[in-house]
Amino acid sequence: MENQSFSNKLADILVQSKAITESALETALVESQEKNIRIEKFLVDNKLVTPAAMTAVLADYLHMPPISLIHFSPDTALVDSINRDLMAKHVILPLCKTGKSLTVALGDPFDIMAVEEFRISTGLEIFSVVASEKEIREHLSRIRVAKDTGLDMEDVMKMDGDVEVGTEENKKEDVNLEEMLQSAEGAPVIRMVNMMLVEALRTRASDIHLEPMEKTFRVRYRIDGDLQERPGPPKSYQNAVISRIKIMADLNIAERRIPQDGRFRIKALGKEVDIRVSILPTVHGEKIVMRTLDKSTLSPNLAALNLDENAAKAMAYAITQPHGIILVTGPTGSGKTTTLYSCLQELNTPDVNIVTCEDPVEYQLEGINQVQIRTEVGLTFAAALRSILRQDPDICLVGEIRDGETAQIAVKAALTGHLVLSTLHTNDAAGAITRMIDMGTEPFLLASSMILTQAQRLYRKLCPACKKEIDLPFEILKTNKIDPDFFRGKRIFKAVGCPKCNNGGYKGRGAIMEVLPVTDGIRELILRNVSSGEIREKARAEGMATLKEVGLAKVREGVTSLEAVLEVTGGE
Repeated sequence: MENQSFSNKLADILVQSKAITESALETALVESQEKNIRIEKFLVDNKLVTPAAMTAVLADYLHMPPISLIHFSPDTALVDSINRDLMAKHVILPLCKTGKSLTVALGDPFDIMAVEEFRISTGLEIFSVVASEKEIREHLSRIRVAKDTGLDMEDVMKMDGDVEVGTEENKKEDVNLEEMLQSAEGAPVIRMVNMMLVEALRTRASDIHLEPMEKTFRVRYRIDGDLQERPGPPKSYQNAVISRIKIMADLNIAERRIPQDGRFRIKALGKEVDIRVSILPTVHGEKIVMRTLDKSTLSPNLAALNLDENAAKAMAYAITQPHGIILVTGPTGSGKTTTLYSCLQELNTPDVNIVTCEDPVEYQLEGINQVQIRTEVGLTFAAALRSILRQDPDICLVGEIRDGETAQIAVKAALTGHLVLSTLHTNDAAGAITRMIDMGTEPFLLASSMILTQAQRLYRKLCPACKKEIDLPFEILKTNKIDPDFFRGKRIFKAVGCPKCNNGGYKGRGAIMEVLPVTDGIRELILRNVSSGEIREKARAEGMATLKEVGLAKVREGVTSLEAVLEVTGGE
């Protein structure tokens, strides 16, 4: 542990640089000493000081140059020449070699033995700079995975034929367009784009964000709900990379003024994955978001959704009904479509006709008739649903009920012998009922047709390799009105971070669901057109578990942390 003079000096620099307030720092000093944790590690781990700010402060204290590795790409040959175990042991990354001098980035600048061991191992003079420990660990993790999977630039280059590329249809003869096509079809650009896609599949990213900035071309991946920045291509390759993606998605590379949408399919890492592309013009160029749609991640049936016993029984009963409406609610990105697809896969048998209308069609499912909504030509949800009802369907899926017309057609479809599944944007299960009435649906029709409503959220699962048991945080429980007795005799954990979870502390996501079966008691309340609060209380009295209660049960099981549940259900 560092001595008192170091702590005082570090404290002075932190306060002077306004990285933290003096009062917060004093509290942190006491707590870090009690837990025998170095103050600089304690501050970063508890998010009291950002890694970048701490790197700058340590560099100032030690009179060493600081460096940011966000946009750094390691030299593959240099990294291969150095012992990986030694790099991982000391959290150290080789940056460049000049003559007999090797420049390295230290995650722990107080690790004197690191520099000495590197000097002996390499036979070179070591020049040290300070970097964020988190950034170094992210680079080391990628290096390890690349080695373990055998993926390198040559392997990625061989994958070019596995990407199904759309044919460019724009035949405009223009010098700039020709140059754009040549650069987009160049080997370095193809490798860059393929490397991004492979990295997204490897890290289980749901989205890839390519964002033109004034001086950089930023790349971020959404992993387990959080955006994480990765080293991006040089700014000079920006237009070529964007054009390459447009070609793959069969979009117009000459059009840069309006948004465009497309999709393509890739084969990599033993998977066949659909990629949905959205392009939006910004002041510094076109921003691209690519969503990865991996059918192998879909739950094959309801049992795989891992619902609690009461919710599982209610859902299983609802989807076996011959007619009626099932509504799944929640914010964008909460897994509503995935849940509905899981229901459809369980219902998808040769004797059943299933037709969907979606905007957009996310996963293309075998044996199901899927209609893509096209509002520009008049194919709206309402129009599609009317046509579907003339197609002799047994089950209809409506991607989203957005207006009163669609709501009324869906209710009539349910009343005339069809099972209708759809989604709404409401906060809880009870809110779906009142929203349908607000859209103009008559309460007596809704009471007759509604089978079940469900609200859901996605929570982050703790990494099993590094999660750490903690004492009950009574202050947090009190603030969020949670009874501590709920956790009595149970172990709860917090996120820590390790190479297996890219130092995030979490790995994968799961769904928590609030399932409200429409019983006779609930139907009476619908007929009386009461508020969603009254419906919610009645459902709770009949045994419904709320989102927060289901989430807290996951904390009690040790699957996730209290913080992860509260960040998605805190306001419930």
